[in-house]
Amino acid sequence: MSKVKIIREDCDKSFSENKSLPNNAYLVTYILNDGVKYDLVQSIKVVDIFDHYYDKYRTDLKDIKQSAGTANPKLWNGELND
Repeated sequence: MSKVKIIREDCDKSFSENKSLPNNAYLVTYILNDGVKYDLVQSIKVVDIFDHYYDKYRTDLKDIKQSAGTANPKLWNGELND
């Protein structure tokens, strides 16, 4: 079982500014096919996110940044409030 849960794959980076996200959500930036891509993911440890994405993209992994989410991860229902 993966320690990284993908909330949104190949999304707009503005999704990471949503305060309804859990406080352990991160925006991952990487290069794929000469374009910048963003994934919104959830994990208890940032090192697990790094390991997951480094294994897939190596040097094309560019950034892992915490989202603006403030929700308790245990209480988060998996939905984004707009």
